[in-house]
Amino acid sequence: MSKYEVIIYWSKDDDAFIAEVPELPGCAADGPTRAVALKNVDVIVKEWIETAKSLGRPIPEPKGRLVFA
Repeated sequence: MSKYEVIIYWSKDDDAFIAEVPELPGCAADGPTRAVALKNVDVIVKEWIETAKSLGRPIPEPKGRLVFA
């Protein structure tokens, strides 16, 4: 499980839950349940970081909670 903040919401258009990682641009995954979307985004976070490393791009440090409700 990554330490980045993940936002999960229902998308009517996709008929799925979407899990986004705001600190990693373009990093998102979906799934039929919240749990599956979260599991899927964890894989995508690892791939995002691997790709950034291979391209020599900076990898943001996890900041924790970004927005207060």
